Order: sequence, then C-alpha cells, then structure tokens
Amino acid sequence: MTSHAGSERTPGMRILGKSPMGAVLRLNEWVWRQLPANVAALRPLDSYGRLVHSLVRRHSGREMFLGTFFFRNRPELELIRRLAEPIARSRPVKMAVLGCSNGAEVYSIRWALRSLRIGAQLSLDAVDISPGAVDCARCGTYSRGVSELVRESVCAFMTQEEIGELFDEDREDLQIKRPIAEGIEWHVGDGADPALQDALGPQDLVVANRFLCHMRPSDAERCLRRVARLVAPGGYLFVSGIDLDVRTKVATDLGWRPVAALLEAIHDGDRSLRKDWPCKYWGLEPLDKRRPDWRMRYASAFQTP
Repeated sequence: MTSHAGSERTPGMRILGKSPMGAVLRLNEWVWRQLPANVAALRPLDSYGRLVHSLVRRHSGREMFLGTFFFRNRPELELIRRLAEPIARSRPVKMAVLGCSNGAEVYSIRWALRSLRIGAQLSLDAVDISPGAVDCARCGTYSRGVSELVRESVCAFMTQEEIGELFDEDREDLQIKRPIAEGIEWHVGDGADPALQDALGPQDLVVANRFLCHMRPSDAERCLRRVARLVAPGGYLFVSGIDLDVRTKVATDLGWRPVAALLEAIHDGDRSLRKDWPCKYWGLEPLDKRRPDWRMRYASAFQTP
C-alpha cells in the first residue's frame, strides 16, 4: 500500500497517542479484540463498531505503507482475469496498476493472466510514487522470511505449489520467474498527476488498490477523480482500500456501474483489511445488505460510462 500523501499528520493528530480520545480508542480496540466473531457480528455490536470506526477515521493520522502480499485477494484476481480475457481475443488489453508498491500485486495479476502474452495480448504498466518501491518491484527479489515492510512473509497467502509456479527457488531469496517478469513497464509517478494520463493513455483496466485509504478523504477524492480519467470509456476500475464514503460519492457522481460478479467475495477477500475493522482507519466494514445503496457502497470494481 502506497500513498502519495506520505506520512503527513496534522498537529492534532500527533498527540493522539497521549490524548483522552487516544486512550478511549485503545481501550475499545482491546475490548473488540476479545469478542468472538459471532458476537461482534450481532446488530447492536456491529452498529457500535461502525461508530468506533468513524471515530478512528476522524482522529487517526494517515501515513504511507509500502508493504503488501502476493495473492492478497483471490476473488479480485479472478474477476480481473474474467474481464481481461474476452478483450484479449480481439486486441491487446491495456492495464495499469497504480500504487504498485513492492510489486506483489502486479506479479499476482500477471500470474492470474499468465495465459496472455505480453505485447501481443497484454500491455501492463505499473506505477508508484516511491523510487525505492519501484526499484524493489522491478528487481522482483523477495525474502523467504518475515518482510520488514509487512512484518510477515509476503507469501503468507500462497500455497507451496503457487510459490513454485511464481518464483525460482534455487537461491537464498525468492526470485520472480523471468516469463512472469518480462514485459511489465515500471514507472515512478503519482496517481494524482494529470500528466499520467498523457504518459499511459486510456486503459481497459485500472487497478488503484489499497493506497487511497492513507490519504485524507478530500485528497483521496481528488486523486480518485483523476485516476478515473485513465479508464477508457466502458473500461473497468478496481479500487479497494479506500474510505467507502469517498468511493461511493465519486462512483455516484461519475455514473460508474458496480460490477456485480464476485462482489461479496471480493469485499471479504482481503483478510488484512477486514480483520483490522473497526480499530484501524484502513479497516473494511462488514457488508450490510440492509443499506439501499449496498451494491454501490461495497463494490470494488466498476465499469465506467
């Protein structure tokens, strides 16, 4: 997860750890962690969790994270494959991954689209604002043990068979196999920069996952509206890891159509986001079908007009 907002905090945020509100939120987090999942899902506690999460979002400082995992959301990878392969039958699919961080998401997508040939059927661009992250991603070398960025193995969600398919294992570190790495174009850039549209051109699929949550809501909204300009008419935008109020507002304003396929599976597919709700600002609230706008609110993939 990478944010162009960096690790800025407003003056009020810096003292959260010593403030009365900080103490209240820490106590709530401790209590919430003790609750069995079936108890936390009860309607009164679910409502309380949503209140806690609103306070966490309002009072927590936002900062940049560069760590992520391979195969982080399997249903999401499957939907990307379903949308890309029909296009590839007639022309190359143009795809951009923004906030690519250490490359784990890009290589996971490339693995999901391994049946497509780079150049002939797929054009894949990856962008991040951090030169160090882009260098790491381009190198494609990962530690077998606990990552300093993620604090657990970047392969924590993979099977041993999948590790063997994605990496060369005949060395101390894990190295992305050459057929997976070849053809990906890596760029240092800001997803909020209007010049990115000119540099990359219109895209059939744009993936902008798990970095907008680290921006202030107003900044995230501006960035998402600019990111949307990258998507070709009728193309698809994947955007998870974002304040749901921001995403719903922009999607409604711009007339996006939520993709119904795998909607619920994708929402619950990122365990790291779901388990951190309601006590972390990036946590993802449970899907609530009682809301009249639930499809728009909880969809992570949208088709543009």
